Amino acid sequence: MYQALYRVWRPQTFADVVGQEHVTKTLQNALLQQKTSHAYLFSGPRGTGKTSAAKILAKAVNCQKMPVSEPCNECPACLGIADGSIQDVIEIDAASNNGVEEIRDIRDKVKYAPTSVSYKVYIIDEVHMLSMGAFNALLKTLEEPPKHVIFVLATTEPHKIPLTIISRCQRFDFKRITAQDLVNRMVHIASESGLQYEEKALHVIAQAASGGMRDALSLLDQAISFSADQVTVEDALTVTGSVSQNYLNKLVHAIHEKNVSESLTILEKLVLDGKDPSRFIEDLILYFRDLLLYQTAPNLEESLERAMLDDDFAELAKAIQPEQIYEYMDVLNKTQQDMKFSDHAKIYLEVCFVKLCQMKTQANVQQFDGVQELLAKIDKLEKQVEDLKVNRPVLEEQPQSKPTKKPMRTNKGFQANTGKIRQVLGEATREDLNMIKSQWGNLLEQLNNRQMRSQAALLMDAEPAAASPTAFVIKFKYEIHCKMAMENTKFLEVTANLIEELLGKKLQFVGVPEPQWLEIREDFLQNQGHEPDQDGEEAPDPLIQEAVKLVGEDLIEIKN
Repeated sequence: MYQALYRVWRPQTFADVVGQEHVTKTLQNALLQQKTSHAYLFSGPRGTGKTSAAKILAKAVNCQKMPVSEPCNECPACLGIADGSIQDVIEIDAASNNGVEEIRDIRDKVKYAPTSVSYKVYIIDEVHMLSMGAFNALLKTLEEPPKHVIFVLATTEPHKIPLTIISRCQRFDFKRITAQDLVNRMVHIASESGLQYEEKALHVIAQAASGGMRDALSLLDQAISFSADQVTVEDALTVTGSVSQNYLNKLVHAIHEKNVSESLTILEKLVLDGKDPSRFIEDLILYFRDLLLYQTAPNLEESLERAMLDDDFAELAKAIQPEQIYEYMDVLNKTQQDMKFSDHAKIYLEVCFVKLCQMKTQANVQQFDGVQELLAKIDKLEKQVEDLKVNRPVLEEQPQSKPTKKPMRTNKGFQANTGKIRQVLGEATREDLNMIKSQWGNLLEQLNNRQMRSQAALLMDAEPAAASPTAFVIKFKYEIHCKMAMENTKFLEVTANLIEELLGKKLQFVGVPEPQWLEIREDFLQNQGHEPDQDGEEAPDPLIQEAVKLVGEDLIEIKN
């Protein structure tokens, strides 16, 4: 009867276990030094040699040529364990024997000595499937078994095993087998079996196996059955569901050229050919990964996982910018995650390809180049301006025909209404100012009587400075008081109403800090050429002048 390749070529020695040298070397040294443990835990992905290593260990500890680093596979013990005729090596599937009763049966039988060989070896496969009660039943026996018993626990999910079990075992973590190691093993098997093959086909199978030797040999077996006389690349692509390099080159070229129709046509043909969408998007991600790797490190050609270095691949590597590849891979990764939770994987792929073709990556790159060009022009213009400043001839100072006016004092805190104040000064009279001053005390008293002490406090250090028939100027000693008064709507309204009550007419008023008032007044005098009437003495009366001439100033009393 025909047997599958992975059964025919199952490792019989530690040297046959591919890609696990860190495990096999340790076990071989322990066998030579006769320092084997009573319990081992083999963990790792499927198809990496855990159960095979356990059986090899069982043969080695019972080999009649002990101590040896490898079983001889010739003595009765090795042959009997290999064909399963020796009952002292017990292999248990914990997935179907996970109850407490099965483990109790083991616990009761371990105390009996082996009948044919030196050690009883219990190989418990998928040990994480045991129930908690079964683990508890195994616990004491696993910690202190009889000297003639060895336990080997194998699992793909060590995190499900209680820590009390793990702590009683020597743990060995099996790793995924590299693609190159898988290819080398398949080449050896094909050569020994007389199979005809293309080497690239073995690379396709190794990539699809995801680090598992058993999966790789199963796919190789399937490819042999599918092919006629020779295992070709197309045969390997068909049985693995992968996409050929030619299709990937065409698809990536269509995406780069923003050709939505071409990319969707390629996708439709691949789906009709039976390609798995999940496998397809994984191939595309790996292709872009290889494209980026080839751009940044072209000497690492052997590190390419999915792509093969041909003319189309090299041309695409030159045409597509790394920034575009980053964005493509982000979209593909997100689509891959979404496809895991949907029954409409093809629709997700179609939307993904449309999105990839409509991305504005190239436009962004061109826009970035345009911005860089614009910045370079700005720098050039700034340099020219600096040169003009340095080389500009110094102009001779021209004599001024008119005296320059004294610049007005600027105040960032408060700036008085200069135009309004000038208007009041132009119409000011002494009579209007005296009338305002005569009622100033009454104004403050009225504010206090009406419980408006805050408004009255603002006017305590203020006084009228100039007045016209329609308006007057209030001079504040402190700028902050002026600012608070002129920006307080309630103050302005109340003060205007009280002035109207006291004077019998409505007057406007404007506030000014004392320093600003002095500057405005001085500037007004320079421009007008005379003193305002209310700020100096009244113009002398002609009759009074004549009286002074006649009798002198000491005998004259002037009453206003």
